[in-house]
This record gives sequence, C-alpha cells and structure tokens, in this order.
Amino acid sequence: MSSTPRPARPASLPRRTGRQLRRTFGARHEPLARPVDRSRARAWLSAVLGAVLAVALSAGGALLLYRSTAPRADADRGRLTQVDAVVRDAPERLAVTGSRFSGGYSSRVDVDATWTAPDGTAHLGTVQAPRSAVTGSHIPLWVDRAGEVSAPPADLTALAVSAACTGAGALLTLLALLALGLRLRLHTLDRRTETAWTEDWARLEPLWSGRAGHRQED
Repeated sequence: MSSTPRPARPASLPRRTGRQLRRTFGARHEPLARPVDRSRARAWLSAVLGAVLAVALSAGGALLLYRSTAPRADADRGRLTQVDAVVRDAPERLAVTGSRFSGGYSSRVDVDATWTAPDGTAHLGTVQAPRSAVTGSHIPLWVDRAGEVSAPPADLTALAVSAACTGAGALLTLLALLALGLRLRLHTLDRRTETAWTEDWARLEPLWSGRAGHRQED
C-alpha cells in the first residue's frame, strides 16, 4: 500500500513571528541575507513598533484630556442654572440685507429681557435672542447663583469629540513623522547598497569578463 506524503502544515503565527524577529536581529542564520537586509528589516520593525506606541500615546493623551476637562464641565453645571427670560423690548423685524459685517446676516439680536435668579431676585438686562423673537417671547438663559448671565456649560459629548479629534490629530502627526523617518532610513540603505554594488562590480567585472587576464598578458 503506497502512502501519499501529507503536505507540510504552515507554522503557527507565534513561531513565524519569532522566526522573523530572529532573522531581523541576526540570531537566525540566513546564508543569503546581507547586513543591509537586516538593517532594512530592523527599520521596518522599528516603524511598526513606533506606530503601535503612537497609537497608545495618542489614545492615552485623548483620554487624559477628556478626564481633565469633564470635571470642569460638571462643576459648571453644578453652579449654573438654566432659566427662562421674557423679552420686554424686541427690535422691529428688518429685512436681512446689507453686508455680513454690518450684522445683516446675523441670526441673533440684542433684546431687553427680564428673568428670575435662582435666589428669587428679578433681573433686567440685554441678552442675545433669535432674530424672530418678539415682545413676550421666552428664551433660555444660563445664569449663576447671583443671576448673572453666563456662557452655557460644556457638553460632555462635545468634550469627548474634541478629545478624540485631538488624539487623532496627534496620531496622524506621529505616523507622518514615522513614515518620513522610515523613508529616509530606507533611502540611506538603498544608497549604501548601490554604492557597495558599484564598488563590487568595479572589482569583479574585469575578472568576470576576462579583461584582467588580457591586461596581464599585455
């Protein structure tokens, strides 16, 4: 009974990875591998490890940025209160004309309004309202404990998006620097290889072509 040899099973991923690392650092004997080949493999390996480190640093930086700004937003929400202001005197509606610098394209106008502070005191002042506001309209305002108008607290979702965009920008910058460094390193190795090949060819070509023997005979 003849037995058909089974095809060799491919090596596992950890074994292939270890073999590639040993080849990169010169621990695995490769008869055809040149020192420049190992240098090129080390350059690629350094770039991959640098990319992994860049991802970790960017993600960690984005997380730290969010954690440093989120408590401030929570504190603002704790000290600010949203109240309804009543428009007392709204300007007449004007046609949206004129240049953008004269306010013709603005969607908000200054109006006189009244509101009640968290402590129950009444306040009167000028606030921003939509252009469509009329006398008696209610507009939301963020005020502090004393009833003074304040900017609205930061939204946690917006802070998370901002931190993620900052981390992504940092990651792209680091990856661009790594790509540039890898390109320069490979270019240097290619120049070194070309120079070595030119020198070897200048030394071996006369022997290979036989011109060295003719020179001796002459």
